[in-house]
Amino acid sequence: QVQLVESGGGLVQAGDSLRLSCAASGRTSSAYAMGWFRQAPGREREIVASISWSGTTYYADSVKGRFTISRNNARNTVYLQMNSLKPEDTAVYFCAVRPAGTWDYWGQGTQVTVSS
Repeated sequence: QVQLVESGGGLVQAGDSLRLSCAASGRTSSAYAMGWFRQAPGREREIVASISWSGTTYYADSVKGRFTISRNNARNTVYLQMNSLKPEDTAVYFCAVRPAGTWDYWGQGTQVTVSS
């Protein structure tokens, strides 16, 4: 089992920045891919960004150029730096771990609210 705990969410104004953190514990491995997802009210959960064990990253088109995902394998932690936030970024943000082909482990989520 892998436990994930997110932190760093909050209420900000449009144009502000936030940095989310997700600490993993339990049967973790630096070989696992890690990612960030979000779910806004009335919408399906969507992937925001992911990072492989080697540092290869993926970003949703909606956040490219504004968000940056990174990881510290020594600390089993993944980060999401969010700049130039927009009201449409408002959602609950979840981190997840992908040991193999599927995202098997999830955090409890952290709320990000961006006011206009």
